[in-house]
Parts: sequence; C-alpha cells; structure tokens
Amino acid sequence: MNDLITTTFFSIVAAGFFVGIVVGLTGMGGGALMTPALIFLGVGDASTVVTADLTAAAIYKTGGAITHAKEGSPNFKLAKWLIIGSVPMALLGPWLIREVAGSEPASVDTLLKECIGFALLLAAATYALRLYVNLRRVRGGVGDADPDPFIRPLATLAVGALGGLLVGITSVGSGSVIMIALLMLYPGLSAVKLVGTDLVQAVPLVMAAAISNIVINGLDWSILIPLVIGSVPGTILGSKIAPKVPQSFIRRGIVVVLTMSGVALLDKAGWAPLGAGDDETHPILIAVIGLVMIVVVPLIWGLLRKEQGLPMFGAPTVAELEGEKRRRQIDAG
Repeated sequence: MNDLITTTFFSIVAAGFFVGIVVGLTGMGGGALMTPALIFLGVGDASTVVTADLTAAAIYKTGGAITHAKEGSPNFKLAKWLIIGSVPMALLGPWLIREVAGSEPASVDTLLKECIGFALLLAAATYALRLYVNLRRVRGGVGDADPDPFIRPLATLAVGALGGLLVGITSVGSGSVIMIALLMLYPGLSAVKLVGTDLVQAVPLVMAAAISNIVINGLDWSILIPLVIGSVPGTILGSKIAPKVPQSFIRRGIVVVLTMSGVALLDKAGWAPLGAGDDETHPILIAVIGLVMIVVVPLIWGLLRKEQGLPMFGAPTVAELEGEKRRRQIDAG
C-alpha cells in the first residue's frame, strides 16, 4: 500500500478529479482530456496510460448508461448496430498498433502519442462541428420529430467501426466522433436520445477496448486506483454544479484545450512538421496557438450565428443547443 500512496498518486487523484468535474459539467467523454493529462504528468508510457484510462472509463460510464436506460432515452436498436461495429474494432485496435510499431517500447510509445495527438485534433474539430450542426437544427426547427428513425445498418456499422478503432487505440472518440456521425445520420433524434444512445453503446465499446489493452499491456493499478478515486467524485460534483456554470465558455475552452493538447503531443512525439521529439515540446508555439484560438473561436462562432440569422452572441446558448436542460433533468431523476 505504501508503494501506491506517493506524490504521483495524489497527482493522478487531482487530475482525475479535475477531469471528472469537466465531464460532469459538460457530459463530454473523459478520454480526450484524461489521456493527455496523464501523459503530460509523466505517470507512465502512452500504452499504460491508455489502458488505465479505458478501464476507469468502463467503470464510470456504466453508471451514466444505467441512468439513461432507466429513463428510456436510448435508442437500443441504433445502439445495437453501433456496438456490432465498434466492439470488434476496439478489440483489434491495440493489436494493430503493436503490428505497425513492432515490439520496441519506444516505437510503440511514439506511434501512440502521434495517434492520440491526431485523435485529439479530430475530437476538437468534430465537437465544433457538432455545435454548428445543432445550431442549424435549432434554426430549422428540428426537434423530437423522429424519435424512432429507420436504422441504416451499413452506415451505422461503419460509424461504430471507426469509433471503435479510435477508442481501442487512443481511448479518444466514443463521445465525439460517434456523436457527430449520429447527428448527421439521424437528424431527427433529440439531444437526450443521442446522449443516451451514445452512453449505452460506449459501455461495451470501452470495456472491449480496456480488455484488449489489458491483455497486451497489463494494468497498472497504481494509475487506475487514484484515477477512479479522483474521477468518480469529480464527475458527481460537476453534475451538481453544472446548472450554475456558464456552459458556453467551458465548452469553447475544451475545444481550445483539445487542440493545444493534440499539437503538444504531436510535438512531443517528434512529428515531422513540429518535431521537438525526445519528450520535448515547443511551449511558445503551443501557447501562441492557444491564444490565437481564444480570440478566433468566439469570432468564428459569432459569424456562424449571424449566417443563421442570429445575433453574434446570446440565445440559443451552447447549453441550449446541446439540450442541456433536459439532460440534467434526466440525470437528476
């Protein structure tokens, strides 16, 4: 036990608690935030961090899925086809990394950091796209018009397969890439049904990814235990204070953080256009990217609102676009 209770232990608890709060506040998946946080803390190599993060996610996502299932919000037929596509690819993902990178740990670590970096940039882009799609839906008057849509099996299987591969390799993607694809394929589904369906399919997906990674990499309990200790109460606290916190700023901030984290990981891995490598980064470059985004993102969002005939700022807020009020009612019920 003394080997577990270290400074690193408390650092992981703190990281888990902070990310858990953000997950509770926004409903976003924690993998896109937790995995890079643990890598930058230096608590283990990328494969060890991904395995621990997936195992922790399998624990806390189950509770959310059960809550939504009790309320009847998920579309189980849709979730079934997503699961059929995602689980096999989630199981395959870690083995694919080993096949491409070889058995050399340094090669595996570098390739994983590059994959996670690109996955974070994709998550940031898809989340921004998700907000824009929701904005267009609200302006178009699309609501609960099609709560039980005709399922498109092949397209849904493809979405599940892509999401499963991303999650199996990087632990990122279950709540970002899959969600925007569902919005595109089934625009008539309400926000709460989209969230419920995504949570239900995410549980077997994350479990499969965790099992496959554990078989290959083993499980570092010194990371998992403090991660669960920190993330569970953090998620609960985030859910409690969510109604009092301005969602718009938090969600735009997450897009900025995901982008900066993705660039930093690519830099750390030595990706050629950036290329610091050797676990080093260019902090000034990353800070400049963050500052530019802080200025540019609200401006672009305001222009997109004007394109839809809305004022640059104001209602509908980001939380309203995401159906946040209704979702909180379900979570509280």
